[in-house]
Amino acid sequence: MTEAHGHAQKHPYHLVDPSPWPLVGALAAGTLAVGAILYMHEITGWLVPIGFALVLLTMYLWWRDVVREAEVEGHHTPIVQIGLRYGMALFIASEVMFFSAFFWAYFDAALYPKEATGFQWPPQGIETFDPFDIPLLNTLVLLLSGVTVTWAHHALREGDRRNLVRGLAITVALGILFTALQAYEYSHAAFGFTDGIYPSTFYMATGFHGFHVIIGTLFLIVCLFRSMRGHFTPDHHFGFEAAAWYWHFVDVVWLFLFSCVYVWGA
Repeated sequence: MTEAHGHAQKHPYHLVDPSPWPLVGALAAGTLAVGAILYMHEITGWLVPIGFALVLLTMYLWWRDVVREAEVEGHHTPIVQIGLRYGMALFIASEVMFFSAFFWAYFDAALYPKEATGFQWPPQGIETFDPFDIPLLNTLVLLLSGVTVTWAHHALREGDRRNLVRGLAITVALGILFTALQAYEYSHAAFGFTDGIYPSTFYMATGFHGFHVIIGTLFLIVCLFRSMRGHFTPDHHFGFEAAAWYWHFVDVVWLFLFSCVYVWGA
C-alpha cells in the first residue's frame, strides 16, 4: 500500500495532490485566446506564440505529473483506471455535442436555403471542392491511420513493443500527412472565410476537426515516446487506450464530414 501523510492508504482510490496546472492551463489558454482575438483584429500578433508556448508547456508538465503518478508512484490501480475510462468516454461524448452543433448549423442552411443563399445550396457563386480529389485522399489516410493504431494496440496487448512503436510511428506520420493535405486544400480554396454561410459552416466543421487531428497527433506522439521508454504493459496502458479512442473518434467524425459536407453538400 502507498503512504499518504504518514499513514497507510487503506483504499484503492487516488486522492490527487494539489496541482498548479489547472490554473496555469486556464491562464495559458486565456492568453492564447486573447492573442488570437487581437491578431484577428490586426492589433498585434506577438501574444499568440506566447500563449501557444504556455499551452504546450502546461500540457508537457501536466502529462509528466500524470505519468509519474501512474508509472512511478503506482496510483493508477484498476479502480482508478475505471474512473479514467469513464472520464475519457464522457469527454468524447462532450466532443460529439460540439460537432453536432456544427452539423446542425450546416444542415439548417443546406436543407432550408434562404434568400441570402439564392434559395439554393451550395449558394450562388460558391465553387465547392471536388470530393474525390484531396478529400478522398485524406479519407484514405485517416482510415489507414485507424488500421495502424489498431495494429499498435494489438501489438501492445501481445507484448510486442517493436510493432507497437512501428504502428504508432506510422499513425503519427499519417496524422501529420492529413494535416498537411488539409492545409494545402485550404490554401487552394475558391472561397474565403467571409464569403457567406457556406464558408462559415465549412471552415468551422472541417477546421475544428483539423484541430482535433493535431491534438490527437500530439497525443499519439506522447504515447510513441512512452512506448519507446517501455511505459506500457499488456495489462496497464490506459494512456494508449485513451489516445486510440480519441483517434477513432476523429476518424468517425471525418467520415461524416466527407459524406455530408464534401459529397452531399457539393
